[in-house]
Amino acid sequence: MHMAINRLWTVDDVRALPDDGMRYEVVDGQLLVTPAPSWTHGEAVQELQYRLHAWLRKVGIGHVKVAPADVVLGPHTLVQPDLFVVPLVNGRRPDDWQEAGRMLLAVEVLSPGTARRDRILKRELYQRAHVPEYWIVDVDTRAVERWRPDELRAELLAERIEWHPEGAEESLVIDLVDYFASVLGEERR
Repeated sequence: MHMAINRLWTVDDVRALPDDGMRYEVVDGQLLVTPAPSWTHGEAVQELQYRLHAWLRKVGIGHVKVAPADVVLGPHTLVQPDLFVVPLVNGRRPDDWQEAGRMLLAVEVLSPGTARRDRILKRELYQRAHVPEYWIVDVDTRAVERWRPDELRAELLAERIEWHPEGAEESLVIDLVDYFASVLGEERR
């Protein structure tokens, strides 16, 4: 199948593409195609999902989702963050993006082919959409870049990250040294 990459893509166009193992997203009409992630990438997402899920169940303010899961931010913008948190709806997890309506947190784990896209294109998109926090996880440097809507520079975190979303009575604190050791299969201290 031949795809015209240099045209204005819509959410409907992307949804009509075949299920071929590639991740298709569209940001402001620009088609983004990503191959299946690496094993380490998957470990980074899974470990973070585990930590977020446990904390979210305890505080009862949101639900964590992992790609592939569509987030529609306009007729020409559909993304699939590696991991994201949406608010609960009437005390329960939402059934779909339309019901959730917004993200409390978006997370991308860097891959060799996605660094520029994650750091510029998606960061700008999430900031415009007023996503309260956007984390870029860099396994190679063992650091997390934290972005908020009006910031011009990322907060670079290597020791720990603390997240206190609206409505939570306590913060989630992740020991990043321990997190990256888990992701990389290293013995814990």
